[in-house]
Amino acid sequence: MTFPVVSLQDRQLALALDRAAAGRDLSREAAIRLLEPSAPLDLLLAAAAALRDRGKGKVITYSRKIFLPLTNLCRDRCGYCTFRRDPGDPDGWVMTPEQVLAVVEEGARLGCTEALFSLGDAPEAVFPEARAILERLGYRRTLEYLRAACALVLERSPLFPHANAGLMGEPDLLALKPVNASMGLMLESASPRLMEPGGPHHGAVTKHPRARLRVMEIAGQLKIPFTTGLLIGIGETAEERVDSLLTIRALHERHGHIQEVIIQNFRAKPTIPMRDHPEPTLEEMLRTTAVARLILGPSMNLQAPPNLTQDYGRLLEAGINDWGGVSPLTRDFINPEAPWPHLNALRETTEARGFLLRQRLPVYPEYILDRQEYLPPELAERIRTSVDGDGLVPENATANERK
Repeated sequence: MTFPVVSLQDRQLALALDRAAAGRDLSREAAIRLLEPSAPLDLLLAAAAALRDRGKGKVITYSRKIFLPLTNLCRDRCGYCTFRRDPGDPDGWVMTPEQVLAVVEEGARLGCTEALFSLGDAPEAVFPEARAILERLGYRRTLEYLRAACALVLERSPLFPHANAGLMGEPDLLALKPVNASMGLMLESASPRLMEPGGPHHGAVTKHPRARLRVMEIAGQLKIPFTTGLLIGIGETAEERVDSLLTIRALHERHGHIQEVIIQNFRAKPTIPMRDHPEPTLEEMLRTTAVARLILGPSMNLQAPPNLTQDYGRLLEAGINDWGGVSPLTRDFINPEAPWPHLNALRETTEARGFLLRQRLPVYPEYILDRQEYLPPELAERIRTSVDGDGLVPENATANERK
């Protein structure tokens, strides 16, 4: 595919984009340059969309989910987080098994297939009150309680858990794998600079990229389908964004387990330390997402959350092939000010741009159809019988979303 050169200055970038659209690696230098406002946006988007079409065709997927914030108590203090609480805060919680089941049962009635567990990181490590709550529930650690909650979802509903559980060691990953269709941990950024005083991760010991990458490395060794991604606009540079994407690509090349990469934009909120920090513009989001597609290649599942961008349909121009989890029941507890689009609106927006919207499980079709060694043996048959020949949720199972 050949793109027109709009000026002599852009000739090298146009050639790099032409090569990238054909499936050849985009250099680090070109990727950084493409994130600059002066680089030709139309050529970048055209290359990313062409590469997406080459690898994914015109099917855009999403996962119909319920959001289960098992606990918002957390030992970290990130500059952009409105989710975490300390024990004793009236808005802090640890969900009981009964509360988990109540949401799960309603989600099943609405045709949800994913139970997304999101939680604060090891609050028992710093808060005696958190340890006491866990003891009353019969557990020593939050991750032990998480495993039991995932098992309960599988026992009492047709939904599949997907746990975003923070830092985990190999024993934790081994314990959680049999009760999760897939798992995840956002890298956010591979730059340790963001841990420095005044940076967004200064008060968050678990956000050190070396620790997060270690979790992702072990998950790859254990063949766990894994979700990760970037949080952009928190103070990272263009170079750091590109290096983070290259780091994720290298992980996937080693283990083949990165099932999706999310490009998520920072949202300012009045209660966070970074409340006056500027949010990424739509153009920044488009550029970063398109560069991610070109770096990660045609086969990677690339996602951007539709509830965090007002004109979210434009993200399709940047090469995404997935909208992520969208809930007809629960709010986005990480970004509570940003409601999910209604599923009918999501379908209309997707189809208006020439794509077909399909529902998926929390594990992607290629792991169900072609890489079955990545499925937990305990769930493999249940997963396979929940999808059609394309590895997606059968169309008749999603008909009620149009009602």
